[in-house]
Amino acid sequence: MEGVCVLPVKVLSREEKERILSTLEVDREFRYALMGLLGFKELLERFSRLEERQSKLEERQQRLEERQLKLEERFARLEERQQKLEERFARIEERFSRLEERQLKLEERFALVVERQQRLEERQLGLEERMAKVEERLARVEEELRDTRRLMFAISHRFGMISEAGFREAMKYVVQEVLRVAKVEKWVYRDEEGVVYGYPSVIEVDVAVHDKTHILVEVKSRVSRGDIAELARIRDLYEKVKGVKAKAVVIGGFIDPKAYESASKLNVEVKPMVEEKQL
Repeated sequence: MEGVCVLPVKVLSREEKERILSTLEVDREFRYALMGLLGFKELLERFSRLEERQSKLEERQQRLEERQLKLEERFARLEERQQKLEERFARIEERFSRLEERQLKLEERFALVVERQQRLEERQLGLEERMAKVEERLARVEEELRDTRRLMFAISHRFGMISEAGFREAMKYVVQEVLRVAKVEKWVYRDEEGVVYGYPSVIEVDVAVHDKTHILVEVKSRVSRGDIAELARIRDLYEKVKGVKAKAVVIGGFIDPKAYESASKLNVEVKPMVEEKQL
């Protein structure tokens, strides 16, 4: 080739090669010079840079390992806290379980109490019903006894065993029961004009006032039409003297059926001492 100088290549013998290798092992300068000639210097610099980079990587790796260690410690602490929380939740759940069992037992006991109370209420209701029936029967018996007593007084008066005055005195309580008043007073008046009997006379009648209503009451063992007319005239006299409207009521043991007709016409109320069916 034009312009190129080609040097002849000498082939080294075996002895020369061994001598060079031996010199490389003992002679550092010769070794470095040879390496420079062969381009090893550049390689060494590259190796140096690589070692430097590797060192930095190792430092970074160490820092990462330290951070990882710290994270693991934090995770360990978190796991420990989580375990404690789980233990606390387990204890809380256990307490709730016991509370639920107690609540269930209380509900069962409450249901038993309610059932017992219901049975007691039923028994009480039965007792109250029986008491009501007993009281009703007692009231009927008392009413029958009162009616019997009134009837006995009426019969005694009819057959002369008791006077009219005695009969009227005995029947005072009957007036209070029938009219439902606490007090009955006697009205005495001198009838000079003879309104009641047609001639001057002294008029006596029992008077009760109930809810501002004046009630004239006459109690007789036997009530006739004449008794009804007499009480009606006394009422008219009372209204004239007192200037008030009055109500006339006659209470009798034996009542003439014709007396009811007169009472209806003269506006006089007739009350038997006992029911007609008992007479």
